[in-house]
Amino acid sequence: MINLSGLNPPQREAASILSGPLLVLAGAGTGKTRVITYRMANLIAHGIRPDRILSVTFTNKAAKEMRERALKLIGKQFKLRPIVSTFHSFCVRVLREDIDSLGYPKKFAIYDRSDQESAARTALRDIRLGDGTMKPSDLINRISKWKMQGIQDHEASS
Repeated sequence: MINLSGLNPPQREAASILSGPLLVLAGAGTGKTRVITYRMANLIAHGIRPDRILSVTFTNKAAKEMRERALKLIGKQFKLRPIVSTFHSFCVRVLREDIDSLGYPKKFAIYDRSDQESAARTALRDIRLGDGTMKPSDLINRISKWKMQGIQDHEASS
């Protein structure tokens, strides 16, 4: 069993939950990573397969830290590892594996801001608005707004 005595009572309570998802919300330096890594180790100690555990965070740095701490607690006796990832990389992984079930091709690209601006500049030039009437950032913002409102492409053009 995993020794949870180094955790304070609320942390110990969270690390002891053995079923379902767990959201850990707390300020910086309060032990969120510690709670999550101890929970992962505790789940494994209670017979949960490591590869059935998913932990997501916002930054690559936090994911790396969480992965390293979890592996230190878990040890190297397990061939399978928990999935520790950023939200974005986990979602890309899911899409890469299953996007064809949504009717989209397996090959796709995710554009960063620079790619978006380049595509917007090309689109504005192609429709002859490359004269400064609309900036690429304006087009990107308009498209983002339409996406958030659930407006489809054929609705946006009319």
